[in-house]
Amino acid sequence: MPAVHHKLLLEEALQDSPQTRSLLSVFEEDAGTLTNYTNQLLQSMQRVFGAQNEMALATEQLSKQLLDYEKQNFALAKGDEEVINTLQHFAKSVEELNSLHAELATQIADKMVFPMVQFREKDLTEISTLKEIFGIASDEHEAAMVKYSRLPKKRENEKIKAEVVREVAYCRRKQHQAAMQYYCALNALQYRKRVAMLEPMLGYTHAQINFFKKGMELVSKKMESFLSSVSSMNQSIESQLEVEAEVMRSSQRELLSVDDTIYMPDHDQVPVNRALIQKAGYLNIRNKTGLVTTAWDRLFFFTQGGNLMCQPRGAVAGGMVLDLDNSSVMAIECEDRRYCFQITSPNGKTSLILQAESKKEYEEWICTLNNISRQIYLTDNPEAVAIRLHQTALQAVTPITSFEKRVEESCFSSSKPPTTLEPEDLIVPGTPIQFDIVLPASEFLDQNRAGARRTNLFGETEDDDDSLLQQVFAVRFLGSMAVRAGHTQEVIYEAMRQVLAARAIHNIFKTTESHLLVTSSCIRLIEPQTQVTKISVSFQLKNVTQFAAHQENSRLMGFVLQGSDGGEDQPSFSVFVFESNTEGEKICYTINLGKEISEAKKDPEALAQLMKSMPLTNDGKFLLLESETGDEAEAAGPDEQESEA
Repeated sequence: MPAVHHKLLLEEALQDSPQTRSLLSVFEEDAGTLTNYTNQLLQSMQRVFGAQNEMALATEQLSKQLLDYEKQNFALAKGDEEVINTLQHFAKSVEELNSLHAELATQIADKMVFPMVQFREKDLTEISTLKEIFGIASDEHEAAMVKYSRLPKKRENEKIKAEVVREVAYCRRKQHQAAMQYYCALNALQYRKRVAMLEPMLGYTHAQINFFKKGMELVSKKMESFLSSVSSMNQSIESQLEVEAEVMRSSQRELLSVDDTIYMPDHDQVPVNRALIQKAGYLNIRNKTGLVTTAWDRLFFFTQGGNLMCQPRGAVAGGMVLDLDNSSVMAIECEDRRYCFQITSPNGKTSLILQAESKKEYEEWICTLNNISRQIYLTDNPEAVAIRLHQTALQAVTPITSFEKRVEESCFSSSKPPTTLEPEDLIVPGTPIQFDIVLPASEFLDQNRAGARRTNLFGETEDDDDSLLQQVFAVRFLGSMAVRAGHTQEVIYEAMRQVLAARAIHNIFKTTESHLLVTSSCIRLIEPQTQVTKISVSFQLKNVTQFAAHQENSRLMGFVLQGSDGGEDQPSFSVFVFESNTEGEKICYTINLGKEISEAKKDPEALAQLMKSMPLTNDGKFLLLESETGDEAEAAGPDEQESEA
């Protein structure tokens, strides 16, 4: 007889994934069907036993009645001796037949009804009990995980955290043990149900054969080979059950011999893998339940191609949550919860806020989603591409010594054309990177004391020369660094690469949204909440020597600013890199138009010609784009005004 192929894997009991729960529901449905069928089959068997027992009682009563004929006082009793002897012979035969019927009734009770009753009361009841225990353990684990997820990050109490961690570990271990016992019972049930179906009928057939064997030797010989094969089959199933039970007991002992840290969250000993292109696991997702209220749900998420999927417990398959292509992922602070990050669609209209269970899961999810966002999964060897990108990011922030540079030039000088600029020719190796522009407190107070008006994003400034062009863009400052060259776009691309690589290596995912105001004379970076310029000296357009958008990621742009730190003979250059909600080419176009207006102001005729060729608003300003910092940005809320490159 073929072995049972469908079984629950004990190794997946700890993860408790929706796939395992879905397979478990199939086993539970099978057990429920088996229970209903067993009850019906047992009723039929009890009816057969009742009929056979009634037959034994009826033949016993018949035998007594036949013997009582002699004791009857008939008025005409002459000639009854022959009848009496005949009836006595019949009574003896019926008595012998009664003993056979009684023996058959006993055998039916012992070999057919009792095994089925024992199977129902022992095995099926055990399954029901273990199911209730597993359900209680799962509910306790969910409650413990909810309590753990609500641990505050800012006001962290080590004693409370340790108690909650121990509670989670205890509940997780309890659920693990209950799940393995439940899985073992369900796996064994696949064997036991076969024995339970075959053993009663085997006993019933043997009893019937023994009943008829005295007068039906021929029939018993015909059934003997069949019964022998059934007995061999029954023994084979029982031997398979013993082997499988021993394997499950050994696997259970091995799985329970691990360290208790496997049950504790945030105790990962495996290093973070930043080259993943697919990932699966449980995450907490924040859902809005009202205008100002939210709720967190713990669901199973996994990636499939370029999509983020979600599969609730009990569901047969998962559903798509978000298309990850060209999306942005960032770490955020959310409701005083740890390990939160946000995924934003390319158009900025859809965003998800998720919470990981541990720091390792938190970093791996962010790296994996970023890898998928770059569409690495579409390449022939995505794993190798992800590893190579990670190594390239490491090399981008690793300084090159002068000795290594000389050796490399001496070995490979003939392989590259002399006109190609090397990265070290554009940017000095080891140049520090500034990841944020912070408004000093003293400067903010000085601006308020001086009575300076805050920047109006929609028109009014103190400088009349800026009134011809005013365009606002929602941007996130990614970083700035000093460079050697200032008149080539290659230096901007190299600075972008090093800034993004440094953020990836050092896990700097968080950025804050600002407003970039482009006028005909300068570029200003403005704080959205206070409308105060973040730096005291604006970027003058005359000092912007080069600007460009990223060739692949259209939302990235940067510009080169010339300074006077090195004197007029040796000017200094710095590259500033930004991420925008719109295409970077639009910002570059606006900067270019501002420089054209600045040059045209020197010649009134040229300015008039430029104003004729460009559309203007009703108040005489250049008409470019609608402001990106209006109602949509305000409606997004503080939690959604952040992004990650």
